[in-house]
Amino acid sequence: MGYEVTAGNVHDSKAFDKVYDKITEDFPEIQIVTMDSAYRTPWICKRVFGDDRDASLPYKCPMTKDGFFKKYEYVYDEYYDCILCPENQVLKYSTTNREGYREYKSNPKICENCPSRHQCTGSKSFQKVVTRHIWENWVEKADDFRHTPEGKASYAKRKETIERVFADAKEKHAMRYTHIRGLTRVRSWVGLKFATMNLKKLALWAAKQPSFSPVSSFFRVLDILNPLPKLRQGVL
Repeated sequence: MGYEVTAGNVHDSKAFDKVYDKITEDFPEIQIVTMDSAYRTPWICKRVFGDDRDASLPYKCPMTKDGFFKKYEYVYDEYYDCILCPENQVLKYSTTNREGYREYKSNPKICENCPSRHQCTGSKSFQKVVTRHIWENWVEKADDFRHTPEGKASYAKRKETIERVFADAKEKHAMRYTHIRGLTRVRSWVGLKFATMNLKKLALWAAKQPSFSPVSSFFRVLDILNPLPKLRQGVL
C-alpha cells in the first residue's frame, strides 16, 4: 500500500507523515490506523484522531530507571492543572519548554524529608520534575481505544498481515540487509521487491478462484499492470 525508505539514523515516526498521506489519499475509507509502539507519539496520535480516524497502538513499557516510580504513578489533575506524586504531594506547573512539554516541579523543602525520595528523584536540589506534552490527551485517547473491541481486533491483525510481510521480505527476498549504497538506489531496490511480493500475492489469490486458468490469469495480471487501455476508455 505504501512505503518510505530513510537513512538508518532516522526514527520510524519521522517517516510517518509521508506514508500516511499517500495511503489515506489512495484509500480515504480507512477508519483505523494500526501501528507499533514506535509510532506512539503525541503528534501522530493527534494527526490520526484529528482526521476522524482511530489510532490502534500497543502498550508501551515506561522507560524509567529500576527502583524508581513509574511515570503513570504520577497522576495528572486536569481541573487544577497539577501532578500528584505517589506521596500525594502537589507538583505545580512551572513552564512549557521548546519541545512542547509542560514541566511540573515539586517543592524541594517537602521532597528533602520525603521517605520515598530515593524512589522519586536523585536530584541534588531535592526537586522532582515531571513533564507532560501539550498533546498528551491524544495519546491517552489512543490508550482508551486500545482497550475497545475494535482496537483489540485491529491490532491482532498485525501479526497476520504486516508482520508477515516483514518476515517474508527478510527471509525470502534478501531484505534483511541492504546490498547497495545510496538512498535513491535503495528506494528503487525496495520498490521492486515489494512489487514482486504484490505480484506473488495476486497470483496466489487468482489461483484460489473457481474459474482459475493459467492463461487467462496471466492476461488478467497484464491488464492490471497496464492501465493505459483503461485510461483511454476513461475508467480510471
